[in-house]
Amino acid sequence: MFPGVAMRVRFGECLLDSETRQLFARGEEVHLQPKAFQFLELLLAHRPKAVSKDAIHKQLWPGTFVSDGTLTSLLAEVRDAIGDDAHESRFVRTIHRFGYAFSGPVQEASERRSPMAGRHSVYWLVRGRRRIPLEPGETIIGRDPGVPAFVDDRSVSRRHAKILVTAEGATVQDLDSKNGTFLQGRKVGPAVPLSDGDKLKVGSVTMTVRVFSVPESTETGAGADLDEDDDEDEEDS
Repeated sequence: MFPGVAMRVRFGECLLDSETRQLFARGEEVHLQPKAFQFLELLLAHRPKAVSKDAIHKQLWPGTFVSDGTLTSLLAEVRDAIGDDAHESRFVRTIHRFGYAFSGPVQEASERRSPMAGRHSVYWLVRGRRRIPLEPGETIIGRDPGVPAFVDDRSVSRRHAKILVTAEGATVQDLDSKNGTFLQGRKVGPAVPLSDGDKLKVGSVTMTVRVFSVPESTETGAGADLDEDDDEDEEDS
């Protein structure tokens, strides 16, 4: 979040709440990766002024060089989430060789009611009938019996990968494992976001990421270690 900025605004069929870090579109919560949410938030905070690419880079990636292609990808994700068309934009205006501006009509939303009020997301790793809950914060996956997500397989490193769950979502990061971490068939290095139904592969072991929206009062049940297969387990890919 940006210093001094706290907003809850409506535009089109969307609602953005910077305090709860949520974006709703057409009555449903839309999950953006953290940088995409910050990008949209930055444009809304400075509306209707244009924000230069240089200023956006300094805000989103301070002290780090990233290509313009990364910013273009964020823009595409934001436009897809809010229903904006790059050729006939209603909300995000591109200023050639300079940057971007939020140019659509925006209304302040004072009430704090949403379709997702009183609910939160619960994350699980599932392998056949075995499952393990991913608690808020860090969960290490590996062959070390002391890690939260224990996987007893020789292809898995002792500390293989790390999943981070926050209010904004969940990400997975490889921890320099010997045989690699793969998400949806693509090798993972730095942290990448997780979504419901994603196939996560550590070494030769494949698991499914599940995300459920549950009432705040619901408690997460105890999970089982992801160690060895049983007769009804899914086969690894």
